[in-house]
Amino acid sequence: MKDIKDMPACPVETVWELIGNKWKVFIIRDLISGTKRFGELKKATGASQKSLAANLREMEDDGLVERKVFPEVPPRVEYTLTDIGYSLGAVIEPMVQWGSAYKEYCCLKLKKSKKLQL
Repeated sequence: MKDIKDMPACPVETVWELIGNKWKVFIIRDLISGTKRFGELKKATGASQKSLAANLREMEDDGLVERKVFPEVPPRVEYTLTDIGYSLGAVIEPMVQWGSAYKEYCCLKLKKSKKLQL
């Protein structure tokens, strides 16, 4: 967890520091639907094992993700968003909506340009 005096004054910068890379955003996207194992997250995000592990560790340190290790052989580890991590869904959902609208915009623009070329 970050010390309050080390946090930026700007709230946008705070969010960016916490989730400002694609792996963290993808991890949140995939954990919004519920608990996942490491292998599931690796497959869903496309991150390398090293990148995924490092990002999950940072997110755990920041209080966004909870890691649960089960005393089994082989060991089973599950990741879940904490309450504060889950609240980032309010940040991710508008990104989903905007991304969908942008894709639609690009498709319409492409169709329009093809019509103009005919």
